[in-house]
Amino acid sequence: MSQSAVTKLIHNAERAEKCLEELKIKLAEVKKIKVEEVYSVLSQENETLLKKIEEAKAELIKLETLHGKKQYSLPGKSLSNQVQAQDPVKQSDKDEPAPKKEKDTVKKPKDKKPPVKSDDIIDIRKLDLRIGKIIDINKHPDADSLYVEKIDCGEDNPRTVVSGLVNHVPIDEMRDRIVMVLCNLKPMRGVTSEAMVMCASSPEKVEVLIPPSDAVPGDLVSCEGFPREPEPQLNPKKKIFETCAPDLKTNDAAIACYKDNPLVVPGKGPVRAPTLKGVNVK
Repeated sequence: MSQSAVTKLIHNAERAEKCLEELKIKLAEVKKIKVEEVYSVLSQENETLLKKIEEAKAELIKLETLHGKKQYSLPGKSLSNQVQAQDPVKQSDKDEPAPKKEKDTVKKPKDKKPPVKSDDIIDIRKLDLRIGKIIDINKHPDADSLYVEKIDCGEDNPRTVVSGLVNHVPIDEMRDRIVMVLCNLKPMRGVTSEAMVMCASSPEKVEVLIPPSDAVPGDLVSCEGFPREPEPQLNPKKKIFETCAPDLKTNDAAIACYKDNPLVVPGKGPVRAPTLKGVNVK
C-alpha cells in the first residue's frame, strides 16, 4: 500500500472520529431539549389538572350547601399560610432564653481541682543553672574529644566537669573563662562530671555561652515566669532536661531563652551566645 493511500486512510479515520464526536454532542443536545419539552408539557398538564380539581371541589361544596349539608372548614392553603406566618413569632419566643428560676441562680460550688504540686511541674525552674569560672582545664587522658575542667561555682570546692568541646573551642579560650553551668544533672555511669557547660549549638558550630560581664561564680541564673525550684539532682526517669531542651534556644539577639523568656543573672543582665541565633542551647 502506497504512502498516499495510508495518509488518506488516516485522514478518513480522523474525519470519521470527528464526525462521531459531533454526532455525540448533537445527540446530547437533542436529548436535553427533548427532556425540557416533556417537562414543560407535564408541568402544564399538572397545572390544568389542579385547576380542574379545585373547580370540581368548589362545585361539590356548592351542591352540598344547596341540599342543606353543613360545611366544615378544613385546614387548607390559607390556614397553612396563616400558620407559617405565625411560626416565626413562636420560634422567636422559643429563641428567647427562658427566665431563670431563682434556684438556678444559686450556682453549686464546683469541685476545686487539687493544685498542681511543684514536684509535678516539669520546666526550667527545676534546672540548677549557675555562673561558674573554669580555674583549671586539661584534655581527658582517655578521650581526645573531651576536656576535664575544674569549675568554681561559688561553693566550698570546685566541680569536676567533662565537656566534649575539644573540636569546637581551643583550650586557651576555655582557661579562666566565666561560663553558665547546669549543676544538678545526674552524672553518667563511669563518668565523673558534676555539671555541664552550657553552649549554643548548631550542626556547623558550637559556642560557649557568655554570662554578663560583672557576673561572678555562684550567681544564680533565672528565667522570668519560672521561679527557681531546682531539684538537688535531676531524676533521669522524669526526663526533666530532655523535656526542657527543645525550648532552650537563642533568640534573634543571640540571647539564651526558655520559651522566648531570656535567661538572666538578676540585676546583671542576660546570658548570650557570641554569634549564634535561633539555635538550641545545651
